[in-house]
Amino acid sequence: MTSDLTEISDLSEKSIKLILTVVDNEMEINASLPGGGVLHIEKELPYLIIYREIPNDPETYRMVISESSYLIIGTSDFSGYHKLLFELSNLLSTKYKSYLLLELYSGDPSSKSFIIKGPEKKLPTTLKVLKEELETINSSFSGIYLKTEIKDTSHRQAEGQIELLSVEEAKQCGALVLGLEIPPIYRDENFKTYPVFFRNFRDFINRAVHIAIFDYIRVQTSCGVASYNALGRKYLKDKVFEIDKKLADIEKSYQFLWLVSPMNIHDIKETFFKSKHEKLLDYHYRLLPIDPDVLKRKLYNLKIEDVDDPAMSYLFREKREELDQQITMLSERGTKNFLYDSVRLYQGLDPHLCSEAKKILENIPEVENTEADKILDCKAFSSLARREFDLFRNQDENFKCKVHIRKDVNIMMVSQGELYIPEDYRLSEIDARGLIQHEVGTHVLTYHNGLQQPLKQLSIGLADYDPLQEGLAVMSEYLVDALTPNRLRTLAGRVVAGEAVTQGGDFQEIFRLLTLTYDFSSERAFNITSRIMQGGGFLKDIIYLKGLVDLRKYLQEGGDYESLLAGKFALKHTKIIQELTDRKVLKSGALRPSYLINEESAKRINLIREGLPISQMITK
Repeated sequence: MTSDLTEISDLSEKSIKLILTVVDNEMEINASLPGGGVLHIEKELPYLIIYREIPNDPETYRMVISESSYLIIGTSDFSGYHKLLFELSNLLSTKYKSYLLLELYSGDPSSKSFIIKGPEKKLPTTLKVLKEELETINSSFSGIYLKTEIKDTSHRQAEGQIELLSVEEAKQCGALVLGLEIPPIYRDENFKTYPVFFRNFRDFINRAVHIAIFDYIRVQTSCGVASYNALGRKYLKDKVFEIDKKLADIEKSYQFLWLVSPMNIHDIKETFFKSKHEKLLDYHYRLLPIDPDVLKRKLYNLKIEDVDDPAMSYLFREKREELDQQITMLSERGTKNFLYDSVRLYQGLDPHLCSEAKKILENIPEVENTEADKILDCKAFSSLARREFDLFRNQDENFKCKVHIRKDVNIMMVSQGELYIPEDYRLSEIDARGLIQHEVGTHVLTYHNGLQQPLKQLSIGLADYDPLQEGLAVMSEYLVDALTPNRLRTLAGRVVAGEAVTQGGDFQEIFRLLTLTYDFSSERAFNITSRIMQGGGFLKDIIYLKGLVDLRKYLQEGGDYESLLAGKFALKHTKIIQELTDRKVLKSGALRPSYLINEESAKRINLIREGLPISQMITK
């Protein structure tokens, strides 16, 4: 990895030789240079993004320092920087056949054009790619119209600045010098930044530049970079890990699902059935162990705006918003606002999902358990779980999670990778086969895989990770031929109940809808209804079928299955996860579930890709 910031006080011949030796031997360097300059080269890349320090221009500086290979030219000793660029280019062009120096600078305050300065005839495709990418800004941002032009000129620096290298010097050292003038539309005439717009604008520039540089690397050099995603930073800054940890600490300070669930559910159920479905006790909730105002203050004291890495900035902002919504919901339990918050958090119900749920309920009848079904107790299930845990330990010696049988839990659950089984738990053999892969092969596995990543968020869960987690969990039940008719009906019933509660249905109305219209047993109808009515209307239960529907669509579009097990994230994050993996920030999952080791699962995944309807995924 890159060394800590090395201080180089001058750019003498001796200092430049030291820099070249470090770069030649380690291919990486992180050094402070005279006049506030910085040289940062992370890995074997045949380019350098350059910025010259000038007053009132912090935005361009921030664009550059998010790169994995950059030079900030300080305010003193320009001749020393000139020599450094020549010698650095001479060294690295020998290795890569060519070396790109791309200088970024802001244009005139009134400018409405991107100006690309470079040898258009010698580098036609790269400049064309950069121009085309920059031109998409007009469709990417509303109310903006900017021009993009290419200037074939030997003067590739900003007006009034000294050239980095002359054309002749560039030829001598194997360098290619380009300039990109950026219109400063992200600030007003008084140099005040529009922060939200600048963040999105910076991310746009970052992507456009990387796509163009990747074209240059592919055509002009011998460097084997797999995609433009790999051009981002490999080593995250300390600020990233600091915010990652603080977000994780805030989320761990409360148990959201536990605090939303009623503590008197057994009394509610007993009273409801004794009164023949007429009397419903009020839900009683546990006292909050946190002060929502204090927690929100901590949340928004996090300096996420200081994170220059576009991918990490996006993930952190998204996670902060999700935690903000959860904290608000905790303070509004038992009120009408809770339902509105829930709709926002879980993004409501899509008409297609509701249609899919009703189709399942209409086509798949409820099946009654027979005495012939083999029933397992908690110890038998625990034995099956421990067998999976042993398989994981054989794959990764760092796997430390355990199985617990407890008197004080009333549902099976996974918490921080540990599996908790109620002491009185009983289930059929086929349900056990599916539940093992649901709880252990998905939730425990992705927790451990996420724990091996450098970011805590991958084990706790990125924003909106739940639908994919539960989609994978239900899909695993199908892959081991244990997705029963009643199980799939329950998932569909939760969606129907969710639609009913958003339309104003109360407990008794939803219960009757499930029993009379969709033929659920009273026991299953109560379980579905009591869960959906938590807090005042809790839509989390819709995500099981939603996750399965979305995962099925993803697979049919050619998406890779196993890469989804590298941690806890959403389908919308797959491109960012791939980018961070290409950048070698993240790694592939350490564990594979047992069902992916056999050929039968591969055949079943192919059936999904070929269009197998959800109603036909049930075990026969």
